[in-house]
Amino acid sequence: MTELKKVVLAAILFSGSWASAAVHEVKMLNNGKDGIMVFEPGYLKVNKGDSIKFIPTDVGHDVSSVETPQGIKPWSSPSGKPFTVQMKEEGLYLYECKAHLPMAMVGVVQVGSPKNLDKVKTKAQEMSKQFAMNKDRLDKYLAQAK
Repeated sequence: MTELKKVVLAAILFSGSWASAAVHEVKMLNNGKDGIMVFEPGYLKVNKGDSIKFIPTDVGHDVSSVETPQGIKPWSSPSGKPFTVQMKEEGLYLYECKAHLPMAMVGVVQVGSPKNLDKVKTKAQEMSKQFAMNKDRLDKYLAQAK
């Protein structure tokens, strides 16, 4: 194979991987199908390389990572601002709205295999002690991880 053919083939393969990456929207809501103070959807399964765009519907919402796959740096948005994060590693990403954690405003993104499920479940047990309401919301989301 000539050098030019290798370069063209690499460019095609590289551009194809970018074309297949999706952007998923998660709304930060005061009211949603799962009750008050929710991320919607609260559980989302995506592919490695996809991005999640968090969209606040109120200036009081933010989003911060709580537990992520190994090697992922913690992330946090300013309050009331849209925020996008790329899912770079396989596993579970657990996140929260810090201002509304007592109302269990939490969510889960699964990328591929939930290889860090035990670690996320342990963190979820710690977090749930802070929930004043919607105490089973996070358990319901994690039950979907397979």
